[in-house]
Amino acid sequence: MINFNLLPAKKPTFYYIGVSTTKSSIMRVFPKWAEYLGIGGTQIVGIDCKIHDDPKVYRRIVEFIRNDNNSLGALVTSHKIDLFKATKDLFDHFGAYTNLLGELSCISKRNRELWAHAKDPITSGLSYEAFIPKDHWKKSKGEICIMGAGGASLALTTYLIETMSKTEWPEKIHVTNRSKSRLETMKNIHSQINPGIKFEYHYCPIPEDNDEIVGNLNQYSLVINGTGAGKDFPGSPLSNAVEFPVNGFAWDYNFRGDLMFLKQARAQEKAKKLHVEDGWVYFLHGWLRVIAEVFHLDIPTSGPKFKKLSKIALQVK
Repeated sequence: MINFNLLPAKKPTFYYIGVSTTKSSIMRVFPKWAEYLGIGGTQIVGIDCKIHDDPKVYRRIVEFIRNDNNSLGALVTSHKIDLFKATKDLFDHFGAYTNLLGELSCISKRNRELWAHAKDPITSGLSYEAFIPKDHWKKSKGEICIMGAGGASLALTTYLIETMSKTEWPEKIHVTNRSKSRLETMKNIHSQINPGIKFEYHYCPIPEDNDEIVGNLNQYSLVINGTGAGKDFPGSPLSNAVEFPVNGFAWDYNFRGDLMFLKQARAQEKAKKLHVEDGWVYFLHGWLRVIAEVFHLDIPTSGPKFKKLSKIALQVK
C-alpha cells in the first residue's frame, strides 16, 4: 500500500519514489535548490512503497504521473528494477542504459511523452571521476574491488566499461556479493559490452570472505562499499580485521547511517595512506542529473554553480 492518495497535483510537483522518503535530507534540500535554479514554485512529494511491491502499485504511480499535468517527473530509488519491469509498456521512450540495465531511476516528460531513464551510470561515473586521478591506473597496478553487485555497482561498472580507454583500465576489477544470482546478472550484462577489462566475480556470504579479497589487492587499489551496509542496515561488508591496500582509495556510496565501512577505512587512513571518500558527491550528482532531466535545465557537473548547489545542500541537509 502506498502512502499517497493519487489526487491531481494542485501545483508543479516532483516526486521521490522510495521507501522512507520523509527521512531523506532531499526533502529539505530540494526547496532551496528549486529557489536557486528558478523553479521555486515546485513542490517535492515522497511516495513510499514496500520493497518488491505489487506490480499494480508501481503501475498506478506511473499512470498517475503520466496523466497528471502538474506531475512533472520523479526520481526512483530502491524500486528501480521492479518498477521498470512492471511499467515498461507505459513509457513512450527510453534513455541511454535503461533497457541494457533493465531499470529506471528517473521519470520525465517531453512534449507530453513519458520517458524512462537509467541515470546511475552517469552519476556514478561523475562521482568516481571527482576523486580518482585521470592517470591513476596508467601509473599503477591498482585494482578495483566493488562489494555489492546491486544496481549502483552495475551502473558504475557499466560506466567504466563504456568510457575507459585501454590505458585507463585497472589491473582487474573484483566484484563480490552475498548472493550468486546478482553476480550472474552482472556477469551476463558485462559479457554483452565488456571490451576486455579483466573481471572476477566472487561469492562472499560473510565479511571475512570480503576481507580476503581486499587484503590481497595490489597497492593503489580502490575498495568500494556498494552494499546497503552502513545505511539501510547497520554494519559493514568487511570485518574489523580487514587490511586496506597501501596508497589506496576507500569509497562508500553512502553518506548517512552508521557508516561502519568509512570508520574502518579511516582507522587505517594514516597508516595505509588511504584516500577515504563518502557518498556526498554521489548524492549531489544523483539528484542533480535527475532534476536537470525532469525540469530541462542545464546544470553543470563542476565549477562555481555546482559548488554553490553543494553549499546550499550542506547548509540544510
